[in-house]
Amino acid sequence: MKHTGAQIIVKLLEMYGIETVAGIPGGSILPLYDELNRSSIRHVLVRHEQAAGFIAQGMARSTGKPAVCLATSGPGAMNLLTAIADARADSIPIIAITGQVNTSLIGTDAFQEADTFGLSFPITKHSIFIKTPYDLLEAIPKAFEIATSGRPGPVLIDVPRDVQLKECDFDAWPDIKKIRLHDIRFHTPIDEYSEKMGKITDLLAAAKRPVLYCGGGCDSEEAASGIKAFLQNYKLPVVTSLMGLGCVPESSECFIGMVGMHGSHAANVAMHDSDLVIAAGVRFDDRATGVVAKFCPDAKIVHIDIDAAEVDKILESYISVVADVESVFPVIAQLVSEKKIKADEGWLKKISKIKKECHSVECGRPKGEKLANPREIISKIPQLACEAGLAPDGLIATTDVGQHQMWAAQYYPVERPRSFLTSGSLGTMGFGLPAAIGAAIANPSKRIVCFSGDGSIMMNVQEMATLAEQNLPVTIIVFQNGTLGMVYQQQKYLFEKNYSASVFGREPDLLSIARGFGIEAIDGDSNPEWYKKAFDNNRQNKPCFVRFSVDSEENVLPFVPGGKANIDSIRD
Repeated sequence: MKHTGAQIIVKLLEMYGIETVAGIPGGSILPLYDELNRSSIRHVLVRHEQAAGFIAQGMARSTGKPAVCLATSGPGAMNLLTAIADARADSIPIIAITGQVNTSLIGTDAFQEADTFGLSFPITKHSIFIKTPYDLLEAIPKAFEIATSGRPGPVLIDVPRDVQLKECDFDAWPDIKKIRLHDIRFHTPIDEYSEKMGKITDLLAAAKRPVLYCGGGCDSEEAASGIKAFLQNYKLPVVTSLMGLGCVPESSECFIGMVGMHGSHAANVAMHDSDLVIAAGVRFDDRATGVVAKFCPDAKIVHIDIDAAEVDKILESYISVVADVESVFPVIAQLVSEKKIKADEGWLKKISKIKKECHSVECGRPKGEKLANPREIISKIPQLACEAGLAPDGLIATTDVGQHQMWAAQYYPVERPRSFLTSGSLGTMGFGLPAAIGAAIANPSKRIVCFSGDGSIMMNVQEMATLAEQNLPVTIIVFQNGTLGMVYQQQKYLFEKNYSASVFGREPDLLSIARGFGIEAIDGDSNPEWYKKAFDNNRQNKPCFVRFSVDSEENVLPFVPGGKANIDSIRD
């Protein structure tokens, strides 16, 4: 059979079950777009390529399945790189397909030529440059396998324009069900695995102050199920990284909160005082640990991670298991149950008491403040959505980056995996809105709530046009304080209130901007029943924009300044 490179790409995407892709066409990728328009695949036309990458991330983060984005050569591909780097930092499986100038023009400084393949190398899990249409038959299945196997991540495929147009003759399509990579060699060997499970169980039996520390590797239904089985038999404090929120329900008696720079005081105390830390699917990021030498200083660390490169990278482990969290916790749960091992109930009660005493929506709020309290609003979103007619599990939250992000991490009641989507490691402003669009596309029965600030929302504000065009169930909630809030706060505490370039000289009329894009906008300051429209189940498929005025002196507390231990966080 004969097919062009573009036809091969589209056919293989269909074989992998890709129903939606996001991107912007351009000269070097037009052959692919020509074929795409004849396929079953829906295309979402974004207004900036970076948003295409974040839409793919919204789909991938909320489902766990790989998603695809497209861009043309040169500036198109360059605009996509930030979203690719963000996906790499947070281990998100996306496939980025970029057009490239004709092979005969490569290296000649041709119009819209850039070395996408070379530039992408440090920020992808894998990059592939296509030289012939035949290469695509192997490259695309390989890309999907690499993106999803082991520790997930982004893969870029750069395809010259002439390769997209050229025909090739081949006998059969690849059998994608049989394509597997042999990454099993990086796992803990089977004979060691059983021995280590026994040792971990013995450590749990001997521990007086154990803590379970969960990261993004636990953010899946399968991992959450295993952790739940473990906690039913062994009740201990559970703390998470930013990326781990949702693996244990906020309502669980064991959940203490997020650890780190803006983590709960109780979570930081639990880690500091622990004698055993079970670290699962987490990599001891600097925002979580603070001063490493003072992070769980007296604890034996059991590190469970799919990525062998993360083990012993920051903190030395007492026992390490290189495996996926989904397979480990059911085994530990069974062994704990069989041996009738129980945790010290007094330890969990002590930490829970600290949480109850310290966790307040008034934390960081100026005294006597009359403007909206962002923490209180965020904490009540699921309740208000239910009052407006949505089911309790009918929400997925996304955030941009800044103070609102940390307030959401601290106070939004995350009850399920893959229901709180945020840019963690790279911390990319502009993530929230396009990620919400992607989540809405992948989860048509849910309403997406996007938390943002007046700094972040402007980073990809043009995607309101995409949102309105797609008419998706996304509610954008913006907290407007006239500053780059997190920068302003750090300048307040660390730079003697020298507010350099963190205060906007003029505030835009965000409500008019939203309406200009064709989105219904509500002033939350003057409408106490804003949520009835924002989450009305009868208008499920309509976007909505809500704005609240917030005092610039609102702070995200606790706050651990650089060079300080988490235990020494500022709390008032």
